[in-house]
Amino acid sequence: MRTRWIVVLLLLLAGCTSGGGTSADGPVTLRFQSLAWQEESIEANQELVKEWNATHPDVKVEYVQGSWDSVHDQLLTSFEGGEAPDIIHDASDDLADFAYGGYLADLTDLLPERLKSDIPQRSWDTTTFGDGIYGVPFLQEPRVLIANAKWLRESGVRIPTPEQPWSWAEFRRITEQLSDDGTYGVAWPLKEPVSATLNLSLSAGGQLFHRGSDGKVTIRFEPADHTVPRTIHDQANTDRSASPTTLGSGGSDTLPGFFGGKYAMVLLGFSYRQQIVQQAPKGFEWQVLPAPAGADGLTQGVSPQTLSVAEDSPHKKEAVAFLDFLLRPPNMVRLALGDWMLPTGTQALKDPALHTAKDGWATGTALAAHLRPAPAQSVRGYPEWKDKVATPAFQEYYSGAIGLGELRERLEEDGNLVLARYQR
Repeated sequence: MRTRWIVVLLLLLAGCTSGGGTSADGPVTLRFQSLAWQEESIEANQELVKEWNATHPDVKVEYVQGSWDSVHDQLLTSFEGGEAPDIIHDASDDLADFAYGGYLADLTDLLPERLKSDIPQRSWDTTTFGDGIYGVPFLQEPRVLIANAKWLRESGVRIPTPEQPWSWAEFRRITEQLSDDGTYGVAWPLKEPVSATLNLSLSAGGQLFHRGSDGKVTIRFEPADHTVPRTIHDQANTDRSASPTTLGSGGSDTLPGFFGGKYAMVLLGFSYRQQIVQQAPKGFEWQVLPAPAGADGLTQGVSPQTLSVAEDSPHKKEAVAFLDFLLRPPNMVRLALGDWMLPTGTQALKDPALHTAKDGWATGTALAAHLRPAPAQSVRGYPEWKDKVATPAFQEYYSGAIGLGELRERLEEDGNLVLARYQR
């Protein structure tokens, strides 16, 4: 009987440790869930995992492929079920509820000084919630204008640069000048309108979310917040210089029309250049232009891609050691090139490969210093507000179904009711 109980106890102990990927005699195994989806990005991530495993026999990393389409719900289910991966790839605007909910490890005292000092504080602000750091921001992308270079050259309009960008008013005039019967100066793919609108509004001084001395957030749609949405609305409904059919489209959906000469420019994330390189017809000339600037210059909000460690992981130090390896400057450059995005690290940003004129890398890199945390970065309840209030309100405004006054009422009144439930 005594022997039987010893066996049961050993089995229980083994069960307690197996979830952490360890055994008494074997190496630690860490599960790394990556959301890389472009072929080059997946290859870069998998190669780095292989390089780590080849030189760290005591800490093996298992690559797990995730998906951006379902990551929030998938992570929530895995957290609640005790099955979360040790290392989690996500975006900073998805972390707030997980951080406050106790699902992510506070990395403040675990991160090496090299990594802390290499990434600017403005990037760390995107993963700081309360007094803790719950992720490492490592890749980011500004929104840029991808332009038909021949069309712009032949039109004679002034070509903007990061040093001399268009203002929002000038941008509106130029898109009207570029438009003609059946063709448009710009396409706005706004299937997901909230992030684009709020992040670009920082250039005009827009803030929307205001945190009081009590820590609670309220929504105020003030004049500085009007500049970007009013420009889009007027281009689509007054000037007829923005394609109305793309307002409900995703970025990839606009590319055939762009290549076919239906619109002179498309406002896209920087990483879309990879699709353009792959899909553009032979001889098609395109170039990257900075997004328009407002009262606050080229400032844009971003929600960087992040790497976090699960609070339930029994091997947090080993997980952070892998993150430190993955995000060494040369490796961060490899990840950035694979994803066609910008690294957050200051050393990686200096790499010559990110400063070439080819494919617009130099223009994007010049915008890195102007990137700031997205306005809703640390707002609890933002996902619900975005889905239930802001997305339908902006979509109706951009289509011309409602005016600016009703947009303000819905964002503020309905939005503050949603946020209040998370701030009691």
